[in-house]
Amino acid sequence: MVTRAATSPKVRVSALARAGVVAAVVVGLDQLTKHLVRGGIQTGATHKVLPGVQLVHVRNTGVAFSLFSGGGTLVLVFTLVALAALVVYFALHPSRPWLWLPTGLLIGGAIGNLIDRLAHGAVTDFIKLPAWPAFNVADMSITLGVLLLVWVIEGRRRDAH
Repeated sequence: MVTRAATSPKVRVSALARAGVVAAVVVGLDQLTKHLVRGGIQTGATHKVLPGVQLVHVRNTGVAFSLFSGGGTLVLVFTLVALAALVVYFALHPSRPWLWLPTGLLIGGAIGNLIDRLAHGAVTDFIKLPAWPAFNVADMSITLGVLLLVWVIEGRRRDAH
């Protein structure tokens, strides 16, 4: 049962503000790190940082972890549709505990990569682990956001039974 307080304007504004702060932090960190990589590492270059961790500079035309590389308009449309669905779900459930966190992570990660696509024609990826495609802060945020979204939605549902 949803109470009136659960959907009050104060609850909506608070959830929106929290998600907005998370998204802004993700976009800021993502764009800062990509800027540093573009300015400090030649495209295709590799620098060993830690055992098993390398900094690289690659251009990704796909989505997270190079999936659907070369998808162009299709990738952009898919991203915008997924973002719209997330925003609608969030707008309909602003009082769901912790929903603001995965929402902010997903929106911030998507915006970070969209900025790259629009400004540079491809996403800058720079973290390389063994047997794994290169990725960036936005990709990490999207991955964590998906996992947390599943936990917030399914974990809460399971706890109610």
